[in-house]
Amino acid sequence: MQSAAPSPLKRIDQALFDAVAAGAAGSPRRRLNHNFHAPADRVQRFLNVLQSGTYVRPHRHRREPPGAGFECFLVLQGEVGLLLFDGSGRVLGSERISAHGPLFGIELAEGVIHTLVALSADAVLIEIKQGPYEPAADKDFLAGFPLEGTEAAATQEQAWRALFDDQHGAVGP
Repeated sequence: MQSAAPSPLKRIDQALFDAVAAGAAGSPRRRLNHNFHAPADRVQRFLNVLQSGTYVRPHRHRREPPGAGFECFLVLQGEVGLLLFDGSGRVLGSERISAHGPLFGIELAEGVIHTLVALSADAVLIEIKQGPYEPAADKDFLAGFPLEGTEAAATQEQAWRALFDDQHGAVGP
């Protein structure tokens, strides 16, 4: 029996959002990716679903050739906060990105140290980055921040989320 050819369409719909969100809710990391790309593809494109309480350690992307380490986020459901850091871990600024606007997405240049904070349950982002995916070289983590899964990480995530309480726009530096 011959197997069917893969579909030429990959649907991005509420059923997919709900399925990935359920997986994220059950994950110890409180987030989950759904890749549309193969690991060797030259462009990484995927859904990243974040649940409240997920901790994303501050990091930056650097790739060869220089300049290829950009990262683009577009929020399709819910809200996330983006925090930008200097090399010593000081918050330089932040942005609230929401499926309801006024800011729907952002593209970060290579080398920008950042983290994401889930500001709603089931926050769905589509991310686009240069490929291929190389796990050992994908992120350059900023020193001085706790590792994922620790009590200190949970405390840090709560402090970051508090920066966005009652804020409806960008939080200044």
